[in-house]
Amino acid sequence: MVNLAYDYLHLPTAEELPDSDDTPVDNELQNDIPNLLLNVLLWVWEDRSDWFWGVDMCIYYEPNIEKPKESKSIVPDAFLALGVNRHVGEGGRLSYVLWKEEVLPILFLEVVSKEYNGEYDRKLETYQALGILYYVIYNPLSGRAGIHKQHQSLEVYKLVDDKYELLPLTSLLQESGKGKMVWMPEIGLGIGCEVRSRSNWSREWVYWYDRFGNRYPTAEERADTAEAIALSERLAKQEAEAIATQAELAQKEAEAIATQERIAKEQAERAKQEAEAIAKQEKLAKEHAEAIAAQEKLAKEEAEELLKKYRDRFGELPE
Repeated sequence: MVNLAYDYLHLPTAEELPDSDDTPVDNELQNDIPNLLLNVLLWVWEDRSDWFWGVDMCIYYEPNIEKPKESKSIVPDAFLALGVNRHVGEGGRLSYVLWKEEVLPILFLEVVSKEYNGEYDRKLETYQALGILYYVIYNPLSGRAGIHKQHQSLEVYKLVDDKYELLPLTSLLQESGKGKMVWMPEIGLGIGCEVRSRSNWSREWVYWYDRFGNRYPTAEERADTAEAIALSERLAKQEAEAIATQAELAQKEAEAIATQERIAKEQAERAKQEAEAIAKQEKLAKEHAEAIAAQEKLAKEEAEELLKKYRDRFGELPE
C-alpha cells in the first residue's frame, strides 16, 4: 500500500508534473463508459462536494524530487476519490497528486481494449499494491478467445487483507434478463451493467445502482422521462380542457332544452287558456242558441194559440 506520508522538504506540484501520458484510447468505450458514469454521478451526488471522478487522468503516487517529470504515476481509465474537494481552482485538476490530495482513490476502473494492457495481472497487482479498495474491470471482449474467454464482462475486485478478491455479481430483474451488479457499501453505490440503448447504440453499458438494484438513469433517460411527463401533463390538460368544453356545451344545451321546455309549457298553457276560452264561448253560444230556440218555440206556441182562438171565434182565415 502506498505511503501518503512523504518526508521531503519540497514535493513536485501538479504544474511541474506531466498531465498526460500521451497514450490515446483505442476504442470509444474507454471514453464513453467513464464519462457516462461521471454524468450520472453529477446527478446522483449533485448536492455533495466531497468527491472527484477522474477520467484518463494521471495519478502520481511516488515523487521524484530530482526529476519531477519522472515521478511514478498510473493512468486508469477512471477513478473515484472520496473526501476530497469536487472542484480545485478555476482550471480544475491537471492530475491527481497523492502527496497533495492526501486521499487515496477508493475505486479504479479499467475498460479492456482490443490490445490487452494487463488489466487482469500487471495492473491488478499494481492497484493491489497501492491499496485501491475496489478495482472494476469492464471487458467488452468477454467470452472471446484468449485471456478474455475466462472472464466475465464485468468483474469487481475488493481489497481484503491486502489481496484482491473477486466479488460475486447479483443478478438484476431487468427486461433483458442480463443485468448484474455489485454493491459497494463504503461508497454507497452499486456498479453493474445491463443491455440498454444509449444514443441509438444498443449494447451492454456500465451503470450506477442503489442498494436495491435500481439503476440510476442517464441524463438522456431523465430528459426522455421529463419529456414524457410533460407530454402526459400536456395531454391531460388538453383532455381536461376538452371535458370542460364538453361540460360547458352540455350545460348550454341543457339550458337551451330547459328554455324550450319552458316556452313549450307557456305555449301549452296559452293553448289551454285559449281552448278554455273557446269552450266558454261555444258554451255561451250554445246557451244563446238554446235561449233563441226557446224564444222561437214560445213565440210559435203563442202564435198557434192565438190562431186557434181566432179560428174558434171567427173560423178559418180568409185566403
